[in-house]
Amino acid sequence: MDRKELSMELHKQGFNCAQCVVCSYCNVLGYDPVTAFKMAEAFGFGMGSAGTCGAVSGMAMVIGMKTSDGDLDNPKTKRESYNLMRRATGEFLRKNKSIVCREIKGMDGGPVLCSCDDCIKDSIGILDELLLGIKD
Repeated sequence: MDRKELSMELHKQGFNCAQCVVCSYCNVLGYDPVTAFKMAEAFGFGMGSAGTCGAVSGMAMVIGMKTSDGDLDNPKTKRESYNLMRRATGEFLRKNKSIVCREIKGMDGGPVLCSCDDCIKDSIGILDELLLGIKD
């Protein structure tokens, strides 16, 4: 089962968009899925307020999991993380026209731009390419 398939299984189990993205990378990046699940919980449904899309927030978490040096005394990897997130966000915007949950879901009367499932799959495709060199 690939990450996109895994993320859809997790979504069916009740994981939110951020949890689906983050937990799909735990085995690849060596993180405990329970901890990742807990950390990503409040990022679903646009951080609970239809703000930044949970799948986009999940991308930010995965990028940090992959690129951070974890050096609490002298962190040196922020710039790399920010650059990767800028690229990831740009690609997500190109595909979906927004990174705001409210806009993506058409909650204010606009068109639905993307389903939650597709936002999750797009985020995983973007991360696979940026972080692992895997193209769809």
